[in-house]
Amino acid sequence: MKQISITDMLGNVVTLNYPPKRIISFVPSQTELLFDLGLDEEVVGITKFCVHPETWFRSKKRIGGTKTVHIDIVRSLQPDLIIANKEENTKEQVEELSALYPTWVSNIQTIEEGLQMIQEVGILVGKEEQANTIVQDIRQGFSALTKPLRQAKDNKRVAYFIWRNPWMCAGGDTFISDMLSTMGWYNVLADRMRYPEVTLDELKGKNVDVVLLSSEPYPFKDPHIAEIKEALPNAEVKLVDGEMMSWYGSRMRLATEYVKTLIG
Repeated sequence: MKQISITDMLGNVVTLNYPPKRIISFVPSQTELLFDLGLDEEVVGITKFCVHPETWFRSKKRIGGTKTVHIDIVRSLQPDLIIANKEENTKEQVEELSALYPTWVSNIQTIEEGLQMIQEVGILVGKEEQANTIVQDIRQGFSALTKPLRQAKDNKRVAYFIWRNPWMCAGGDTFISDMLSTMGWYNVLADRMRYPEVTLDELKGKNVDVVLLSSEPYPFKDPHIAEIKEALPNAEVKLVDGEMMSWYGSRMRLATEYVKTLIG
């Protein structure tokens, strides 16, 4: 059987039988990517948060959560490839399983790194042509989005909330922040890393124009809009689809049209 070696996004060399026939995905956005690449029976395990596609969510074996993988279930499935992510999965679990099975880990903080991931996963699973098509579609979508923004003068100051109690927002080294920049907006917490805890009082001094409340991981709803508006009365507060703003796989093809509605 043919073997290939490929370096993951953490610099680890992963050697596997090619093409892999028993794949487990630990990452919802990358699970959807595998489907859009044309795989089906090759994917034998997904997490309980891998909600797209719905057919897989209802039929595929679930191996736990993104940060609470059931090692015994993974062992029972005997994967020949595990696809994981540095941020979304638990380092100790990934390291334990990578000692047993070929494990490819992504690390994504920008749209460009998301496109790199799509291409490399395509190579991993024998779907390089399909991956290149997806990347081309996404590039075209973002190109159409950014052209009018180059002339835009309204560079809105934005805070993107992902959690409540404590309040947490997207910092500057995140995929979400890169999405905001691509939209022509400025992340008021661009000088903070990852997902910092913040207070509403702290944000009062940052001249926030727009507050975006994500649908995930915390399920913000309409009542939270009033809570934010009380503290930041001059800011526009919107609920946003967290999948469109933070899923760095093939869903980016849909995200370009979605963010146009936010900009408009």
